[in-house]
Amino acid sequence: MSKILILGGSRYFGKRLVNLLLLEGGHEITVATRGLSKVEYDAPVQSIRLDRKDEEALRLAAAAGPWDIVYDNICYSPDDAFAAVRAFDGQVGRYILTSTLSVYDFSEQVITESDFDPYGYKLRTGKAADFSYGEGKRLAEAAFFQKADFPVCAMRIPIVLGPDDYTRRLHFHVERVMHGTPIGVPNPEAAMSLITSAEAASFLLWLSKSPLMGPVNACSDGSMSIGGIIGVIEEITGKQADIRPETVAEHMSPFGISASWVMDHSKAQEAGYCFESVYDWLPHLIRDTAACVEG
Repeated sequence: MSKILILGGSRYFGKRLVNLLLLEGGHEITVATRGLSKVEYDAPVQSIRLDRKDEEALRLAAAAGPWDIVYDNICYSPDDAFAAVRAFDGQVGRYILTSTLSVYDFSEQVITESDFDPYGYKLRTGKAADFSYGEGKRLAEAAFFQKADFPVCAMRIPIVLGPDDYTRRLHFHVERVMHGTPIGVPNPEAAMSLITSAEAASFLLWLSKSPLMGPVNACSDGSMSIGGIIGVIEEITGKQADIRPETVAEHMSPFGISASWVMDHSKAQEAGYCFESVYDWLPHLIRDTAACVEG
């Protein structure tokens, strides 16, 4: 039996991960959240209330171990990472950090893990509010990989989409196409990687059994340009999008990147993980999203 702690498992792919672990069976699962809302899983789990920014609370959670695996979905700063390094020292067999495509710069080349090296990145302290999202994640990775004495793997994922996406980023585009509202897109030709919430959870589960260490990219096979995504929405809805290079802030696309941002996932693929194709799942998700908007 594996003893597993999940920091941030109340929604989206964190909640999906909990349910996958429950389905697999044979685990003692504890979910640590702020306890702000009631969460129902597919079976009972242990739960603790935890403020991720409170190091003493983190120490108490670590002391309830030792833990075979800790999943950390809510680390956004070097201070958060340093606190975990101290708290879980000697208390964890494998630490799996959720990181992001945002640690990389835009690139016309496909991005590999070596394009950001957390092992050599200059360490700084600070809270999430002190940095951009991407810089906070870069420094969090650097803190773990340079200072932790326990094994760490960082899953780097792009924009996550799914029917449970509380940010409603795909809804944003579908609604505006269907209602004829302008969409601000600086560069419709910019390509991006994507992943579903289901596959992000599936990949996290797979990582618990994989020997992979260090950073690892995870994304669907293939990439889509922003214009291509909107084109699929147009085809499915039968509506013409009103795309503009610039609009008022509320109509600027959350996918509106200035240049391409595409990940290479060969490290994970060569280790045995098989990714879904974005061309298979995205049209189905758009069709379901359009039906929700209509109805």
